[in-house]
Amino acid sequence: MTESPPPGFPGPENHTEKGAVPDSVPAAGKETPRQAGLPGWERETFEKLMFATLEEQRAARRWRSFLRLAWLAFFVFLVWALLYRGGPSTDKSMPHTAVIEIKGEIASGSDASAEAIVSAMRTAFEDSGAQAVVLLINSPGGSPVQAGIVNDEMKRLKAKYQKPLYVVVEESCASAAYYIAVGADRIFVDKASIVGSIGVLMDGFGFTGLMDKLGVERRLMTAGVNKGFLDPFSPQTETQRAFAQDMLNQVHRQFISVVRAGRGKRLKETPELFSGLFWTGQQAVDLGLADQLGNLDFVAREVVKAEDLVDYTRRDNVAERLAKKFGAAMGEGAVRALKSVPSLR
Repeated sequence: MTESPPPGFPGPENHTEKGAVPDSVPAAGKETPRQAGLPGWERETFEKLMFATLEEQRAARRWRSFLRLAWLAFFVFLVWALLYRGGPSTDKSMPHTAVIEIKGEIASGSDASAEAIVSAMRTAFEDSGAQAVVLLINSPGGSPVQAGIVNDEMKRLKAKYQKPLYVVVEESCASAAYYIAVGADRIFVDKASIVGSIGVLMDGFGFTGLMDKLGVERRLMTAGVNKGFLDPFSPQTETQRAFAQDMLNQVHRQFISVVRAGRGKRLKETPELFSGLFWTGQQAVDLGLADQLGNLDFVAREVVKAEDLVDYTRRDNVAERLAKKFGAAMGEGAVRALKSVPSLR
């Protein structure tokens, strides 16, 4: 049995020939792992970890710089979008047909609000290149107040600028939308369009019978005998019903008066004409509710004689949409916060 040499004494395998350089002798200017205080594999691992850490730090700095630039670009875009509202991109001296879309519910704050429509009409009438203004309507109706504002402005602008104003109906032009349409010089429809619905409604629900069956008591406190008028959880009296009906009849008479003034002798009145019924485009032409069949391109080409169409519709830009959504979210939060606070309405 051979014994291993004591520490510090070289074993047979460590003997070197005279003049040979041992493996443990470092090259000039280099430090051996033993001199560095770490074995070779540990030092190599340590160096890899250090390089990896440095690379991660560089990547994190690059990512932070990218995010800062991205946010900066986003805010610059928002500022630009807020200040810039796209308008008609045409030379005012070039003849064209001005188009304004009225789509969806006619209501305050909507895309088809009186504010948006009137603003677009003023811009279109003021443009010297606009040979005529066309309202492109596809709406089931909405607020009679908003429709009345638009109808009044249509009369004023036509008289001031002496330009023709036409309406082209796509799928539907009913109720408040038709209230607007009768202010035009001529109304063009598709044979399958829905036109009319000259009437007024006020809808709601009553839950008093259901509450009695469930044993639920409505505790509504008011100052004024009619302050809870139309409350769905309170019974409706005959006096209140008669009052509401009289109010609806008055608005209906206003609607009929506007239709008669707008359509004049072209209107072929029947007992059902102002009953709230609606008709197809072909029937509307026969009844005098519309003038003839035709689409937007037909009107621009054959009636206005200016085939180039320029859209004057006022639309919210990206920044305004974001602002509205943000405002709506803030409003909902405020409503939730105030729900527990007594209020007067």
